[in-house]
Amino acid sequence: MNKSELVDAIAKESKLSKADSEKALNAFINQTTKALKSGGNVALVGFGTFKVSKRAARNGRNPQTGKSIKIAAKKVAKFKAGAALAKAVK
Repeated sequence: MNKSELVDAIAKESKLSKADSEKALNAFINQTTKALKSGGNVALVGFGTFKVSKRAARNGRNPQTGKSIKIAAKKVAKFKAGAALAKAVK
């Protein structure tokens, strides 16, 4: 499902217009991004938790040349499914 399909599904289920549904989805994305950027997390009970995790610097290998390269440390966004979501997709 892509973003436009998700907007359509939200509009259909909530009986909101597609424009309002897209505004709501964009607001969710923006607020989640802001929370993660500031070091917080977003927990939606039953659905899951979005959080930022630190990935340590490490050595890797260029698959084309086999040459060793250094991969810098960075922060990555992660999602952990909640119990209800995990049960629903089981």
